[in-house]
Amino acid sequence: MTETEFKYGDSKWLEQPDHISKSQIKREMHALQTLGEELVALSPAARAKVPLDEELLDALALADKLAKKREALRRHIQFIGRLMRTRDVEQIEQALAVMRNTKQAADKQFHKVEKWRDKLLANDDALTEFVAAYPAIDVQQLRLLIRQAKKEREKEQPPKAFRELFQLIRPVIMDGENS
Repeated sequence: MTETEFKYGDSKWLEQPDHISKSQIKREMHALQTLGEELVALSPAARAKVPLDEELLDALALADKLAKKREALRRHIQFIGRLMRTRDVEQIEQALAVMRNTKQAADKQFHKVEKWRDKLLANDDALTEFVAAYPAIDVQQLRLLIRQAKKEREKEQPPKAFRELFQLIRPVIMDGENS
């Protein structure tokens, strides 16, 4: 007996390069099921951007109807995972990746606007810095909203001017990023 052979059984299956372990198959199935869960979580408008065949679209529509029935939805998501096994999921994964990146970019811009708003309220020198960075802003309106937002905070009133300040600087920052 050679070193590569086992004492109990045939070792030929180990030498086959196409052999996939049972654990690997399970991992792939779980990944497809997770992809199915991600598709179920999408809105119908977002799903329209993903290349899906009719059978998958019908399964996702049924999943929407089962949203309030937890166990039925869990089983149906497993079914969607089984459907995904027979599909080429590369295009679906690419479409979802584009959506994720778009959302991340939007979140990043939103956080940038929030940081500027907080900076404008915390530091008087930030106004000069903001106007230098974004000269298209209505400076008079900006000063007025900053003053009102500070008063609201002092008097513990609802943050109306705080929100208006965000609404004022958001388009200016977004246009500044896009140009």
